[in-house]
Amino acid sequence: MFNSTSFKTNTITYSLQTPPTTTTMDLSLSLNTTLPFGSQNHNPLNHYHHNPISISIKLKKLPILRLTAKKKSMIDGISDDLNSIASLNLDFAPSRRHVREAFTHVQHKLDHFLFKTAPSGIRTQEWYERNSRGLEIFCKSWMPKNGVPIKGALFFCHGYGSTCTFFFEGIARRIAASGFGVYAMDFEGFGLSEGLHGYVPSFDDLVDDVIEYSTKIKARPEVRDLPGFIFGQSMGGAIALKAHLKQPNDWDGVILVAPMCKISKGMIPSTMVLNVLTLLSKMMPKAKLFPYKDLTELIIREPGKRKFVSNFLNPLFFNVYLVID
Repeated sequence: MFNSTSFKTNTITYSLQTPPTTTTMDLSLSLNTTLPFGSQNHNPLNHYHHNPISISIKLKKLPILRLTAKKKSMIDGISDDLNSIASLNLDFAPSRRHVREAFTHVQHKLDHFLFKTAPSGIRTQEWYERNSRGLEIFCKSWMPKNGVPIKGALFFCHGYGSTCTFFFEGIARRIAASGFGVYAMDFEGFGLSEGLHGYVPSFDDLVDDVIEYSTKIKARPEVRDLPGFIFGQSMGGAIALKAHLKQPNDWDGVILVAPMCKISKGMIPSTMVLNVLTLLSKMMPKAKLFPYKDLTELIIREPGKRKFVSNFLNPLFFNVYLVID
């Protein structure tokens, strides 16, 4: 037996079914808009890329859960013109590519050892390929300088919200200097690849893209018949593991850095909140949501590194997460 709760946004009515024990639930969606909505399938949040959108869910005997779309903050130490570029709506690839081009010279001047000590003479190549779904995917390679024999191929899988063109740049150059061909791609919806920024329609599609891309790379003359390794960080670690499990004979080794294998028990919300969020994900799958609580102190232990991250984030980084406070 379920009770129904309905609310409207302009001409769209959403109907929620909740168990009798949660009849006191008060769900309000506040949108400051007069725009017409064409159909039930239209997502009203598509009109609001950077304007705050608040959702307040009040459950009996539970604290209020607030989820809000976050406006980008200013980046310290750069010009107003660059901040203006960084504040662009990065939902789609053309804007992200414009931002990356504008920030390339800033990236090379970052006060970070990965950039300061990056070896010279590394040969790089950038290109785009269309995946099996017709999306344009950004790819990049870093090769040892001329005359250095290649020992093997390394395929990198970046983390959620990240790219293969920012901090990994310094890491890739150092690995290439040691004699490996390094290859990477921006996943669908991240970095310079096509797709809605930060939105993952299917995790398995990302895994298939890695397999498709690495298969083409392994056929290249410079690395054919050489050992191949897959390297994944955070979400990329989970993708690397799934790619390895799906094609176990394709790799000579797997390298994982803080792989996304499970969610810490302390970060898992209550069953009730999970149920509400599951409902919201079906109603507004592309909404940009983030926690009010700043998680930087929980993520980065050393104060100096926290300050560095706070002062200068990758301008292409998708820094809006759905995490429960």
